Amino acid sequence: MRANGGDSMDKDGKRKKQASKSDGSRPADTEGGDAAEEPRLVALDGDALAAVDGLLRGRRTVHEFRPELPPRALVDEALDLSRWAPNHKHTTPWRWYRPGRRTIEKICGLNARTVRQTKGEEAARKKLERWLKLPGWLLLTAPVNEDDPLRHQEDYAACCCAAQNFMLALWARGIGSKWSTGPVTRHPELYQLLGIDPMAEHVVGIFWYGFPAQLMEGRREPLEKSVIDRP
Repeated sequence: MRANGGDSMDKDGKRKKQASKSDGSRPADTEGGDAAEEPRLVALDGDALAAVDGLLRGRRTVHEFRPELPPRALVDEALDLSRWAPNHKHTTPWRWYRPGRRTIEKICGLNARTVRQTKGEEAARKKLERWLKLPGWLLLTAPVNEDDPLRHQEDYAACCCAAQNFMLALWARGIGSKWSTGPVTRHPELYQLLGIDPMAEHVVGIFWYGFPAQLMEGRREPLEKSVIDRP
């Protein structure tokens, strides 16, 4: 017998809560069948744990890339892993846009024009030259939800988690990346170039990727500065 919310009722009419799986879904009704397997975490140890720790500590933003484009299959593997980010209500808010060469050149030109307005012709020329050499391009958007500010915030946070998944997965495959949120990501013309409705989606960032030509040293503040204990 079923109760509201998917809970079951026992033979005496009392409500029984079903355990939730770790992904937020309900286990299958096992009445008359095999019992559902209890969800469990598998803790890593040894080399596997060291590898994960090293991945988290070792990832760097890459500013200088080699010219060759990484295999698309590796990038698609990273994109697939990005989908497993934490996501409240399972809204699947992330949308990845992969521009072709023609669109990339238009984005580079748009950015050069914005730089020219604030920093002059020489700065715009250098920026255009640099951007045109970047090997891999992706753009990530999150949904706009003006009617529900909390949902808007949570969906944006989920997209940021997806971005982290993506960059870590790339790094594990020997591919570096850079997440840019410069002025061009908020320019109305960028939305037109990508066919994005600004009332429905907003750009989280441009993601450049490729094989690193140079790596920067990582720096972080001590843990005590970011952990606050309360009684």
